[in-house]
Amino acid sequence: MDAFPEEIQVQPCRKSHHPESVKTNLVHRLNRIEGQIRGIKGMVEKDVYCDDIITQLSATQSALNSVAKVLLDGHLKGCVKDRLAEGDDEVLDELLVTMAKLMKK
Repeated sequence: MDAFPEEIQVQPCRKSHHPESVKTNLVHRLNRIEGQIRGIKGMVEKDVYCDDIITQLSATQSALNSVAKVLLDGHLKGCVKDRLAEGDDEVLDELLVTMAKLMKK
């Protein structure tokens, strides 16, 4: 008897495979964003003028979007390309969901 019923499909563990230089770049960007968030929190705690906080929020959102673009680039050129080459067309549906998430911003 199988450990899992037929209707349950266990997804294989998937990982990204970014070059070290890309990972380092992403970590540096995320560290800066983390600092920006801490700075915004401090601005709120110090009752800084709302428009100044909104400006910092906008800059932080832009930085997050830049991280997403780098990840999406690698995802398309690596993961999606490889899965399509293996005949896995389901990756296209996954990509559409991902794009919809990004476009909500």
